[in-house]
Amino acid sequence: MAFTLGPNQYGKAGVRLVSVDRSGDRHVVTDLTVASALSGDLEGTHLTGDNSAVLATDTQKNTVYAFAREFGVGEPEAFGLRLGQHFVSTQASIHRAQLTIEQHRWERFGPHSFARSGAETRRARVVVTEDGAEVSSGLGDLTVLNTTDSEFHGFPRDAYTTLPETTERMLATSVEAWWDHSSAEVDWGAAYTAAREALLAAFAGTYSYSLQQTLFAMGSRVLAEAPSVAEIRLSLPNKHHNLVDLTPFGLDNPDQVYVAPTEPYGLIEGTVRR
Repeated sequence: MAFTLGPNQYGKAGVRLVSVDRSGDRHVVTDLTVASALSGDLEGTHLTGDNSAVLATDTQKNTVYAFAREFGVGEPEAFGLRLGQHFVSTQASIHRAQLTIEQHRWERFGPHSFARSGAETRRARVVVTEDGAEVSSGLGDLTVLNTTDSEFHGFPRDAYTTLPETTERMLATSVEAWWDHSSAEVDWGAAYTAAREALLAAFAGTYSYSLQQTLFAMGSRVLAEAPSVAEIRLSLPNKHHNLVDLTPFGLDNPDQVYVAPTEPYGLIEGTVRR
């Protein structure tokens, strides 16, 4: 029986890069986790162990550090484009390079002092081929909460339904979002800021009858306020907040004391397009 090799790629994951720009009185810290993934004419290494077409993953890692020194880092999308174009243009066997970058947030509290700002990350994914480039931006672990203006009712009930309907609940989620750009020529920083602010404004300003409705409102707001964005994909886990029953202690609970379980949770996902 004959077997054939399907789609494949290889690269270096978890490349940690911290770059400090000391050119001014106020230092700038850029903290990234970079992953590269290359594909192309790589049948030989899979089928016979011929590595003549394989750019070592250690070389890919070293290129990240060398480019950070030689060209600077700047916006993660631009950094990913430089790296991807380098791999495709210098390696005859490589026809596609994907760079996925997470930028970790630091909050400044002095000219050269910073505090890690939670788990939220800015994200970029760049795919470079011989025909051009595609760029996606995003963010993850942006945890948000509304203490009111959320309901959930009118859903089907069957023999296994125990969830009560409610016209007053807490609504919380941890936003995971990716959005695609219509061009690779974008002011990446401005576009990211506009998209993030639109997500927050829509979450805060939408009276929610379902997390699905909130998802669509958030995606629509990004498309309205970030002209370079062609579509946005959102993943919103429902971070439940359940009222604690305090009646065993002779106490009422007027929407004041909650328990926030981590699992299980609802997961709402969707795409909003122009």
